[in-house]
Amino acid sequence: MKTTYQIALIPGDGIGPEIVAEAVKVLKQIERTESVQFEFSEVYAGGIAIDKFGEPLPDNTLTTARLADAVLLGAVGGPKWDQNPSHLRPEKALLGLRKELGLYSNLRPVTLISGMEARSTLKAEVLSGVDLIVVRELTGGIYFGEKKREKTAQGEFASDLLIYHEHEIERIVHQAFSIAQNRKKHLTSVDKANVLESSRFWREIVERIAPEYPDVQVNHMLVDNCAMQLLLRPSSFDVIVTENMFGDILSDEAAMLTGSIGLLPSASLGEGTKGMYEPVHGSAPDIAGKGIANPAATILSAALLLRHSLGMETAAQKIESAVQKVLSQVRTADLAAENEESVSTQEFGDRVVAALSK
Repeated sequence: MKTTYQIALIPGDGIGPEIVAEAVKVLKQIERTESVQFEFSEVYAGGIAIDKFGEPLPDNTLTTARLADAVLLGAVGGPKWDQNPSHLRPEKALLGLRKELGLYSNLRPVTLISGMEARSTLKAEVLSGVDLIVVRELTGGIYFGEKKREKTAQGEFASDLLIYHEHEIERIVHQAFSIAQNRKKHLTSVDKANVLESSRFWREIVERIAPEYPDVQVNHMLVDNCAMQLLLRPSSFDVIVTENMFGDILSDEAAMLTGSIGLLPSASLGEGTKGMYEPVHGSAPDIAGKGIANPAATILSAALLLRHSLGMETAAQKIESAVQKVLSQVRTADLAAENEESVSTQEFGDRVVAALSK
């Protein structure tokens, strides 16, 4: 008897439909080897939803996402919608999904895949042993605080409110400690406590929670120093936990340690098992439809979906191993050296499926 899971597919904009198609292809291969069946429901969000329905996150999309066991997202956004008013920006779909689904935590694992050292701008000896995860708080902070722009006698001004509630910090910190317990037992909490009151509050809560996890070594690091240390000694990090904006910036920086942002998956999680999974990179409209986008991050995001939402750890590891095997044999356009032959988006997916079949 096969277990059936509902997967909401949100291909989104730009290269989104192309890379999501390859991840679906891989998940269908998992169906053939595991006692599971996936029922996929494709819905719209982002710029394409604005064009079709006049809003970035239609009710049908949100309903489908709520009913699903997990959500697999491609990418949203693009210059076509850059001049839209704030409520009609594609990114509103992401913020809305995170908020409405209660997805307060974003996990971004950063692991150097063997053979990718040459693609990074850092020396191979600096990259050796890089295996870290950024745990980013996702529904609080300056992204969700009150935004204001006003004109006064002294001129126009703008402001964004950075606010964190105690429970928001507690739940993300607890999760980060739990993740560290199952890794190398080292947690780095990143803040700007020398300047921001919200960061001092954050640090106090981390200190209060730390004794509950005596097996985990915890240290505090200012965000500017962390940005520097990620380039100087990236292998010294295990789990990094931080607030929304710092996590957004640091995780993109960390992504480049691997040689290409096209290799980085992510998971957005809340209470329970439901999650939303997406590549770290954007919609890349300049290469959309050319068949040269790298689907690796989306396929690896599907592996995270199996791991975190469906409890299929063995299948997740099989996908990750298959991607590593394929990357040891071929390159997509973003990874290929000058004059080096590359494979198409579809061929990369086909090769991952073939690797899973053996």
